[in-house]
Amino acid sequence: MLDLLATQRSGPAQRVKKVIERFPYFLMIFLATWTPLLGAQEQTETNPKKPGSRFIDQLLNVFNMAGAEKSKEFRPLTQPERNRLYFKTMVNPLSFAKAGFSAGIDQANDKPKEWEQGASGYGKRFANILGQYSIQRTVTYGLGSALHEDNRYFNSGKKGFWPRTAYALSSGVLALHDDGSRHFSISQVGGVAAGAFLARTWLPPSQRSAGDGAVSFGTTMASNIGFSMVKEFLPDLGRVLAKKHKKPATGSGDTAPHGVICSATKGAEPP
Repeated sequence: MLDLLATQRSGPAQRVKKVIERFPYFLMIFLATWTPLLGAQEQTETNPKKPGSRFIDQLLNVFNMAGAEKSKEFRPLTQPERNRLYFKTMVNPLSFAKAGFSAGIDQANDKPKEWEQGASGYGKRFANILGQYSIQRTVTYGLGSALHEDNRYFNSGKKGFWPRTAYALSSGVLALHDDGSRHFSISQVGGVAAGAFLARTWLPPSQRSAGDGAVSFGTTMASNIGFSMVKEFLPDLGRVLAKKHKKPATGSGDTAPHGVICSATKGAEPP
């Protein structure tokens, strides 16, 4: 009788636990359902885009970059623009590719060890990464909207390697406010923390401690800060590639093609 009562009492708690553990799978089903609809909506936009510009938009969106705009060219986002950027991020195919790549690394490292190898284990790892990404983006979007923080990366516009490097590294923890000033980004750090620690609720015992959450938080923050270097110097690479592909003019009416990244990002909507 006591065993039966204990089982009945633990029933609701067990059901809640199962729902939490299955959250990443529910999220995948939701995104799989709404992605085609939102993608179709984007295709109905009245402004036609040049070939390849959609990929550039997706690339800038997944990197959270404001195109080729410099920090001095900053313009505050309106709430509809924030909403549009958030939903584009949630259904960006490159975001799924990024999650798949991270899941592949965890699969190779057999992390967490409780999840088997093969398709089943990879699916769990992919759902876990996607769940963490989605929580991070959602919390960052919500806090950023409330606090008027813009976490997009704007090129520094500075000269010299070290000044640009200092700007890039600080951008990992700073955000632009509506007045153009840069302050500590509560939304960015809060989003990373939410994704890292809430994931402990569905991860297996070997990855469920607060210490594991702290390690995940620190790793993600360090990755974001380091990758800001790529964002700062990526337009330079685009200009180099543009010069290599630039054709010499053969007549007064001929014009040389613009650079792939530099020109496309100027007309692309910032993520």
